[in-house]
Amino acid sequence: MHIASLLFPDLALIAIGWLIYRSGRLPAAFWEGTEGLVYYVLFPALLFGSISRATLSAAQAAPMIATAYSALAMGILLSYSARWLLRPDSRQFASGAQCGFRFNSYITLALASRIGEAPGLALAALITGFIVPIANTAAVYPLARHGGGSVWKALVRNPLVLATLAGLLSQILGLKVPEPVDATLQRMGHASLALGLLCVGAGLRLQRDPDTEPALVRSARRLTVWFTFGKLVAMPATALLMARVLQLAPLATTIVVMFAAMPTAPAAYVLANRMGGDGRFVAFLITVSTLGSVLALPVWLGLL
Repeated sequence: MHIASLLFPDLALIAIGWLIYRSGRLPAAFWEGTEGLVYYVLFPALLFGSISRATLSAAQAAPMIATAYSALAMGILLSYSARWLLRPDSRQFASGAQCGFRFNSYITLALASRIGEAPGLALAALITGFIVPIANTAAVYPLARHGGGSVWKALVRNPLVLATLAGLLSQILGLKVPEPVDATLQRMGHASLALGLLCVGAGLRLQRDPDTEPALVRSARRLTVWFTFGKLVAMPATALLMARVLQLAPLATTIVVMFAAMPTAPAAYVLANRMGGDGRFVAFLITVSTLGSVLALPVWLGLL
């Protein structure tokens, strides 16, 4: 199937979400409630169900997870180095660093299910499960360091981390989810992908509010270029290189490179706001990353 055909349904849902939001027919409270439903209920159900029914052995999964960790490490390294190389505004750096390595789980799983169907979805769910705790820790740390707060408290309350651990535990213990329950989880998972993509579209901000101080404008521009380059160029390049070195299977290679080229997570905006960061700057970074991935994803997938 052509790459444009693979991407079209997910991009169309994002565009529909943006159009609905811009129409003003639905209040902001609706989108907040929908995002909460997806994040705390539907998306964890998708993660747990996909991981618990995965048939990969540890030997098969380990090289792919190692590749994903290598890409994440590159993103974190580049993002953190901006503090010393670019000497940006400290609040902007603390808020935006996460946008250089976090990934949009909704798009990841939606696209993986179209590329590789159930096996592709299982691979993407495993990557998501293993990456989320590390990525969240690395995202929280600069904000906690800047404004105070507990990294561990945020992690133990994260529904994605809890769902991942539950799914892995069921795999280790060899527990089989009853068929009616598994069917329910699958339906919840399908709902999470469609609603999640609509919420991504509703969260797009095509224009950043101008800052009054020129120094803040310059800082924001430098950080935007730096974080976007790390997320959409350096991370997928690292994933592709490691996949070749470790000789991953074709589907695993496609999924892990696709994961690395994903736009940043919409939840970055919520985290920045809750921890006293620059939420408006993060919303702009998310939009740039999402639109940039429309160009980057076909390139990386085309190489495969």
